[in-house]
Amino acid sequence: MTTILLARHGQASFGQENYDQLSELGTIQAQMLGQHYATTQRRIDAIFTGRLVRQQDSARHFWERYQSSVHANNSNGTAVAPAINFDQPDSYILPQFDEFNHKDVFVKSAEASGNRSDISAEIAKAESPATRLAELFDQAMQRWHAGDNDQDYLESWPQFNNRAQQALEQVRTKAASMSLDQDSTVLVFTSGGVIAAITAQLLRQGSQTAYQLNKSLVNTGVTSITLKNQSSRLLSLNEYSHLFSDGKPFVTWR
Repeated sequence: MTTILLARHGQASFGQENYDQLSELGTIQAQMLGQHYATTQRRIDAIFTGRLVRQQDSARHFWERYQSSVHANNSNGTAVAPAINFDQPDSYILPQFDEFNHKDVFVKSAEASGNRSDISAEIAKAESPATRLAELFDQAMQRWHAGDNDQDYLESWPQFNNRAQQALEQVRTKAASMSLDQDSTVLVFTSGGVIAAITAQLLRQGSQTAYQLNKSLVNTGVTSITLKNQSSRLLSLNEYSHLFSDGKPFVTWR
């Protein structure tokens, strides 16, 4: 039986010009996950990511901390078998695990609501611009998930959902081709939308469930899926106990 761990990337840069980069806290979150798996001796046999910078950097920070922690705790000096080769991106990048185009989702909602410059001015004038931006983005997500305006988007929700299901099948195929041990563990750094879509499908639920799930997913939270023969089963959702250290939480949703 193979276990697939779907990890959401660390905190990115919501509200900044370039969202697709980890914040300082996002880097720490990925390192904390690596430390947690090393401390609990959780073996990781293979790691994959999507193409996004925040996904790849989360994997990199995770693996560096995981390797160093295992080595420090390994008294006999046995090396950790490499689960990822960052010098060969084609070996670990699976584009199907990319997040949906959040800029397109937001812009199309803003255009439907009025002038885009008016929306920008509204955000700038708000008492808390970050809060207002989050509210408007939530409205945009509702519009995208509703399915009434699919023709507006570069990738509609049904198209994205289909891609997410293909992503799970692709990592299943990849794992099978690698001749891993029977009880192997594959870690994938992806994004909340992909995890929510896959989870909703496993629960036999639709778009609105995926939308609600996506809102609850924590940065570097891990969702576990078991694969046996051709069946997939949800084992756990959004596990983030690694984000508590010295009595302090490092939990974020955005």
